[in-house]
Amino acid sequence: MLELLTGSGLALAAGLNAFIPLLGLGLLSRYTDLLALPQGWQWIESTPALVILGVLLVIEVVADKVPALDSVNDLLQTAVRPASGGIVFAAGSVSETTAVTDPSTLLEDWRWVPIVLGVLLALTTHTTKALSRPVVNASTAGIGAPVASAAEDVSAVGLVLAAVLLPALVAVVVVVVVVLLVILVRRWRAARSARPSQAAGDGRGALGRW
Repeated sequence: MLELLTGSGLALAAGLNAFIPLLGLGLLSRYTDLLALPQGWQWIESTPALVILGVLLVIEVVADKVPALDSVNDLLQTAVRPASGGIVFAAGSVSETTAVTDPSTLLEDWRWVPIVLGVLLALTTHTTKALSRPVVNASTAGIGAPVASAAEDVSAVGLVLAAVLLPALVAVVVVVVVVLLVILVRRWRAARSARPSQAAGDGRGALGRW
């Protein structure tokens, strides 16, 4: 069970920033005793992988803090973040951590299952982020973009640490994310349905003036 929560926390973080959990896994495995990647996933802690992930993280962090560019970046990341979620869920769920000293081999034997779960969880947080960012930009004239982005980056780092050190907290985060996504989707649908009605009303008003 804890293995699933560890993988879930990492995947949720990937939905906010594709490269923070990947880089976190690599750095923690290479330089600390908090996590040990199993054979088959140790490429994440290799020097070339860490350098590439570091460069991609810098690009992502900068692009996500510029109004309008952040929405374009979210669109481009629609494939990258879920893919990262699948990787970190699969790698993290079979890694030894301070909370999981003897990870189950079930997830390792059925590797496609954690990958699919990771993709879905990362897609959930990515969708929540992508739907909320235009609202933040519109309501703050773009000023809120860097603030929201910084909060998301901090949340991603926090999720990685929680997944490794205290995975039980991840269960609460999953519930919160799902509730937020449901609220955002409902508001988005309501806004879309209100537009045709408003347009029709404007049209009738224009005809009346004629």
